[in-house]
Amino acid sequence: VNLFVFLYLEIEEILSTDLVPGDIMLIPSNGTIMPCDAVLLSGTCIVNESMLTGESVPVTKINLPNPSEYPKATGDEIYSPEAHKRHTLFCGTNVIQTRFYTGELVKALVVRTGFNTAKGQLVRSILYPKPTDFKLYRDAYWFLLSLVVVAGIGFIYTIVNSILNEVPAHTIVIESLDIITITVPPALPAAMTAGIVYAQRRLKKIGIFCISPQRINICGQLNLVCFDKTGTLTEDGLDLWGIRRVENARFLLPEERVCSESLLKSEFIACMATCHSLTKIEGVLSGDPLDLKMFEAIGWILEEATEEETALHNRIMPTVVRPSKQLFPESKQATNQEMELFELSTSYEIGIVRQFPFSSVLQRMCVIARILGEKRMDAYMKGAPEVIASLCKQETVPVDFESVLEEYTKQGFRVIALAHRKLESKLTWHKVQTINRDAIESNMDFMGLIIMQNKLKQETPAVLEDLHKANIRTVMVTGDNMLTAISVARDCRMILPQDKVIIAEALPPKDGQAARINWHYADTFARCTSSSPAINSEDIPVKLVHESLEDLQMTKYHFAMNGKSFAVILEHFQDLVPKLVLHGTVFARMAPDQKTQLVEALQNVDYYVGMCGDGANDCGILSNLGDHQFLFIDLAIILVVVFTMSLNPAWKELVARRPPSGLISGPLLCSVLSQIIICLAFQTFGFLWVKQQPWFERWTPESDACNIWDATNISSAHSGNDTLDDEHNIKNYENTTLFFISSFQYLIVAIVFSKGKPFRQPCYKNFLFVTSVVVLYVFLFFIMLHPSELTDTSFELVCVPYEWRLRILIIVIVNAIVSVLMEVRNSNGKCLLLSLSPRLL
Repeated sequence: VNLFVFLYLEIEEILSTDLVPGDIMLIPSNGTIMPCDAVLLSGTCIVNESMLTGESVPVTKINLPNPSEYPKATGDEIYSPEAHKRHTLFCGTNVIQTRFYTGELVKALVVRTGFNTAKGQLVRSILYPKPTDFKLYRDAYWFLLSLVVVAGIGFIYTIVNSILNEVPAHTIVIESLDIITITVPPALPAAMTAGIVYAQRRLKKIGIFCISPQRINICGQLNLVCFDKTGTLTEDGLDLWGIRRVENARFLLPEERVCSESLLKSEFIACMATCHSLTKIEGVLSGDPLDLKMFEAIGWILEEATEEETALHNRIMPTVVRPSKQLFPESKQATNQEMELFELSTSYEIGIVRQFPFSSVLQRMCVIARILGEKRMDAYMKGAPEVIASLCKQETVPVDFESVLEEYTKQGFRVIALAHRKLESKLTWHKVQTINRDAIESNMDFMGLIIMQNKLKQETPAVLEDLHKANIRTVMVTGDNMLTAISVARDCRMILPQDKVIIAEALPPKDGQAARINWHYADTFARCTSSSPAINSEDIPVKLVHESLEDLQMTKYHFAMNGKSFAVILEHFQDLVPKLVLHGTVFARMAPDQKTQLVEALQNVDYYVGMCGDGANDCGILSNLGDHQFLFIDLAIILVVVFTMSLNPAWKELVARRPPSGLISGPLLCSVLSQIIICLAFQTFGFLWVKQQPWFERWTPESDACNIWDATNISSAHSGNDTLDDEHNIKNYENTTLFFISSFQYLIVAIVFSKGKPFRQPCYKNFLFVTSVVVLYVFLFFIMLHPSELTDTSFELVCVPYEWRLRILIIVIVNAIVSVLMEVRNSNGKCLLLSLSPRLL
């Protein structure tokens, strides 16, 4: 795209592909799609970052403070795109609208381009995902390597044997390479890929997309799923349940209606009206859903400076909030003339002078505002109750703060605390723009709590119940309050009513004391202090070390901890990490990077972790079949079976069993080896039995074991065969017998390995597979029971008596029965090979 940049103090138009770090680009007033990562130097932008974050809520970007103008605001801080997200426009995001002041253009400094941008890194992670080192693929490599070794041995043997027998050079080359293609089947890559392709297509039909298809084969191994809370287990929207104001360090009774006349000009409502990041986009109020609910509940109006006003004035034009006229009782009976006088006398507006945006690390946000007509400014703050209370003067925090907070969080409510502070009169507008955040967010007056109701999604309990039935453990990882998270975990039966929850409160080293962990029961957590833990560490009634994950299912205790405790445990109690994550069910107040650390810790204790936030086997032995016969088996049987047997849909519900995690696993090896032995046994039996037939002889073109053609045809056929030199000895009775038996065995094994329950639906529900197998069976029966010169010549077969063809059919039927019974026994966990091995030894 074309855009404008500053080059040598002049504005020039260039292509976005010509941008380099250090360029200063102009952001159009009507918005644009960012072609690079850039830091905002002047003006403000409203940006939709859903392409990167998945959140459709627009965010406001403000310019980076100028060190030359505001040295105290930046200090020695070095710019970082991650640390200064609020000032950075990321590549691929949509700038919806811009604002500029006193005619100054909205400018941004290019800091990253191409694959170095946030979008570029995302695209790179899709194109080149993190390498998967799963046992299944390691085993597959070893399997291929073993095939290559076998092929190498056969290759060397063929060359040496051919040289000793003085075989021509071109024949040696062809036969040696033929051995390799026989040992490593050409259909193998297709067989390994087909299952993944079909699985990916089925997932796509139900709206699930996968950027790393190799992981699909491992999905059946999942034994733990981490869930976010808000928007995942609970509904996206929040409803305002009520408020608990504080006066004289005491909680007042709960109030449901917040837009009452008595609260209109209270500091509590002023905080709800100003402490947010809402903005108007094309006249519609937009922003964080929680902020929207709060602002809509008080019934106020937000007005922002127009584009013309910001172009003519400087930043002293703030965003203004005011109550709607309907909230004033006197306005209901006033006449038009009286209304004008009333509006002048009762105008109540608050201007938002500066905003300190919400930080998930700090767990709070703050604004500086001024009431119209007031000389002093006010600071309003909201955030996590524990954090807000710690930043307030202790004499303003009620003594029963923790018990009241516990009362609501245990019921599953989301609780937000508010605080206020009257700023000094010496703080002018200019000084406010340079003041440090920490200087404002201290010595606040605690004002009370906002209680928000966040209901469980209707489908949540049923989904978790399905996971529990399948022995898949569930864990909650959220940024919300711990007791709220525990309450939601109980509501959705992630934690059963009779189970106990132990909170691990880890404290970092302080004043010469070593780091320590205090243990509390969740029911008494708010009444416990760090000096008197509820449980001694030696008395924790949980077996922390288990022999296996199955023992964990019997545990009736769950650990819960917040992000601060998790960080301390990672740093100072590394030996406890595996034991705690084995039992940890609720992880609250977790930062994004801590969620990643938790998943890695769970993987380190051999969990296959899922995160939820907002093949066919060739069982034929190596035999000396003809080229046409191999071609038929590879193309008509193997490829068709491979591409259709993988179409079996998944079983309708999750089960407690797990599929094998690798190729070299007991159940899988037992099943495959059993079928290989059965196939080998019946092929050997057919090979030896045909030699016992009274009509058997070493086949020559003059041989005639059956009288299927008349003498004339035989003579003509023989005269034709005299001209053919079967140097590879393909045409013989043994080869014909083995061709029919092995062809049927491919189909038998395909059906046996297409069993349905517990992981897939029955193979008869796979229409294409059933159709292809039936067609192949009919064709094989036809060429075996109704031979013709055309088929015999095409497949390099010889004529055998009809009685022998019926005996081959009996061998095939018995083979099918034995294969099915053996697989049924293996599926029930009774591997015959394992039961026979001790006796054989």
